[in-house]
Amino acid sequence: MTATIDPAVGQDVAAGQPRPPMSRLTVVELRKLVNTRAGRWLLIAIGVVAAGIIALQLAYAPDDEQTFANFFVPSLFPVGVLLPVLGILSITTEWSQRTALTTFALVPRRERVIIAKLTAVVLAALASVLVSLAVAAVATLIAEATGGAGTWRLDGMLIVHAVVLQVSTALIGAGFGLLLLHTPLAIVAYLVLPIAWSILGALVQPLYRAGEWLDTNRTMEPLFTPEMTSGQWQRLAVSLLVWLVVPLAAGLVRTMRQEVT
Repeated sequence: MTATIDPAVGQDVAAGQPRPPMSRLTVVELRKLVNTRAGRWLLIAIGVVAAGIIALQLAYAPDDEQTFANFFVPSLFPVGVLLPVLGILSITTEWSQRTALTTFALVPRRERVIIAKLTAVVLAALASVLVSLAVAAVATLIAEATGGAGTWRLDGMLIVHAVVLQVSTALIGAGFGLLLLHTPLAIVAYLVLPIAWSILGALVQPLYRAGEWLDTNRTMEPLFTPEMTSGQWQRLAVSLLVWLVVPLAAGLVRTMRQEVT
């Protein structure tokens, strides 16, 4: 019997070989995050910067401010800045290293690959929150041993907000990667556009008022506190619609149509 290929699933029908499940594709994409040199060093940089911030707090913060919550929140800053770059790399390295041809040949349904990549990015963001909690716990133990407050109290909503923050920023990075499919361009666009928006908002009054709803630097700021009002959640949702949902949707369309060479 001659084997045939089902174009809908990209599998050998005669041989009865099933297409790879999403769980396997996600594991592969998680492995890609750490297997590449750029991804591995970026993860190392995130850990080093977070540990450095904690070390400075232990060295210079007043004893009464050396608490679990005060260690946890600052550790989110470097992760929130660098994690989107990891999201960008998870998408664009397929094209910059010319592995997209192999990837989409093995899994012809591109949307399954993209979903696996986005799932891997979300899992990496969730893991980063756990790492921040672990680093804060170690710092609190050190503070207890060296005379600091060492208070363990932490509002549960801070963890929820941290998850929203890290997942959102990671997906924003992935959205820029899907939309531009070029590593330097996507990274520059992600870093420069919000800064340019903030500068224009400071100079042009109508843009400043619009920035209350569209500037993610401002709409995400309340996530570093345990309480957010309904109005703050609404402004965050609008800004994420512009900076997360739209690039992801447009990038998905582009990636599905992009010719692989």
